[in-house]
Formats: sequence, structure tokens, C-alpha cells
Amino acid sequence: MSVTIMQDGNPFGTHRVLAPQGVLPQPADKLDNDFSRIWDNEILIDVDYLNIDSASFTQIRAEQGDDDGRIIRRIEEIVSTRGKMHNPVTGSGGMLIGRIASIGEKLRKSCPLKTGDAIVSLVSLSLTPLHIDRILQLNKETDQLKIEGQAVLFANSLYAGLPDDMPATLALAVLDVCGAPAQAARLVKTGNTVVIIGAGGKSGLLCAWEARRRVGDSGKIIGIEYSEAAARQLQALDLCHEVIRLDAQNALQCYETISALTSGLLADIVINCVNIPNTELSSIMMCRDQGLVYFFSMATSFTKAALGAEGIGKDIDMLIGNGYTKGHAELALNILRQSPAIRQLYERLYT
Repeated sequence: MSVTIMQDGNPFGTHRVLAPQGVLPQPADKLDNDFSRIWDNEILIDVDYLNIDSASFTQIRAEQGDDDGRIIRRIEEIVSTRGKMHNPVTGSGGMLIGRIASIGEKLRKSCPLKTGDAIVSLVSLSLTPLHIDRILQLNKETDQLKIEGQAVLFANSLYAGLPDDMPATLALAVLDVCGAPAQAARLVKTGNTVVIIGAGGKSGLLCAWEARRRVGDSGKIIGIEYSEAAARQLQALDLCHEVIRLDAQNALQCYETISALTSGLLADIVINCVNIPNTELSSIMMCRDQGLVYFFSMATSFTKAALGAEGIGKDIDMLIGNGYTKGHAELALNILRQSPAIRQLYERLYT
């Protein structure tokens, strides 16, 4: 296939926006995913795997009745319609890994990678032009798909080379949530009481490890899980001082439990890592006045969080889960390098 090289692409990728005009790629309804033409400031990738955002995959799986064929067709439909993997319900995407097919002339000097190198995107699929030729395999337990397809990254897109000390699917699983433990490392202080909702999940485990390192002997980590199996698995890792089974959609029960456990003081920091909706008020109610709630979950509703806090008169800070923090990729990968127990668990789940 002959490729036309286009000049002077926008560094933020607006040259790929088809509708509506004037917006950036993430909020756009549709992107141009025709890769017979490539701009001189793009990186063209032959994609091997997609890691669908957990909230997005959970929503699609529930919508399609947990049927493999229907899940695959729905993902193909979203990408075909929108030119990107941007779930219209959750608004989230995921990440990809592949190999560099071409590097635009304007990026060759600044790009640390070269044609043929393995690459992982550190920006959301919800803003990444993507074309799927074929979905080869679906793994519902890891939210990952093996595909044949292509994608492009823009001049301002974040990416990294794949580490050579772990399998690609394992690295992808970790890097998909690397913003969470990096934020936990920034936020948690000595002596804090930290509640982590979904502490046994992919992002929750990494947050728990980082938080445990920072609270010291005077602090406390409380991990919340819904299922008995997840709670038992989390308890075995010894990352949390307390592991509790709670329904994070039951705000009053969460509040009463954490209030009793902390003698009414509640948590200094609440980190929300779950992939289901309607957990905003539980997070808010478990947090003390002038404490902080970090919503890493892409199932979070800003409206429910803001108006819910107002409705119960809760004076707290709320942080949106920005997927980017400086040094986030290496920090997350180093957790697996430093914790054999977490790495073993991740290897069992994601390889």
C-alpha cells in the first residue's frame, strides 16, 4: 500500500479530527483512521495488543451479556464508527502495544525509539486514531485483545519502549494503570490513614504497595474489596493493615464501617480504583473533612461527586485520576521488580 506523507500536522493531533471541528482528539466524536496518509509528525504503529480500560470493558461485557462474539463485534463497531477505541458510555479507552512501522520526519531526532522497536502507548485509546483489521483473540479476564491493526501517536503523545525483563502483556497491564501508584506516591504522607476501594484490583494493588511504603509505623492502610476471594487474596499479600469486604455502592454502610474502624476520625485519603459506577458518595463519606479523595476510576461521575459532597456538607478536596504523572511508567514497573509477591500475582493474571 502506498502511503502519502502529509506536511505540518498539528502536535496535538487536531489534523485527525473529523467531527466536530475545533476540538482535540479525545472529546472528538470521530477521528480519521485512514493510514494511507501519514503526517510528518506522527508515529505509525503496527498494533499487537489492546488493553481496554477496565470501566469500559466491564460496561461492554455487561451490555453484551458476557458473550465473546458480541463483545468483539461491539469493540469493532466502536472503532469503525469513531476511528478510535472510545467507549461512548464510559468515555474511556485503554492502551496499546505494538511495533513502530514508521516515524515522521519531524520526530526522528527527538524519538528515542526506531522503526521496528516495541512500543507501548501511555495515552488513552480514546484519543488515539486506530484501525482494526482483525481481532485474533479476546481475554476477558485481563481486558486484553490480540489484534492486527494500526494506530498513530502524535507529537505530544506519551509512549515508552517495552521493558525487556517482563512479557509484553504483563507490562501492558501494569502501564495501563501506572498513573495511579504514581499519584499515591505523591499524595500519601507519614501517619496518614488511607482507604483504597478496590485495593485487590490491578491499580489498587499498586496503590496499596506505594501507600504502605509511605504511611510509616503511625499510618494505616485499609483495603476494601467486594468479593471474598479478592479480599482473601489481598490479605495474603500483607499490603493493608485491614482488609474489609464492603459494597462500595452502599455509601452508608461504607461510612459506618470506616467510622467505627477509625474511632470516628475517618480517612485522610481515599483512593477509588473500582470499575463500576455509583461509588462516589461512598468515597466522599469515608473521608474526613478537609481530607482528599483521589478518583482514579474512569467510572466516576464528576456531577455525582461534586453535588454529592455538596449535598452532605462535606468539605474535602477531590482529585481527578490524571493518567499522567512524571515518572509514572518506571515507578509502576519497579513495583513488580521490587515485590516478588505482586509480580507473581500479576504474572498469573496477565501472562
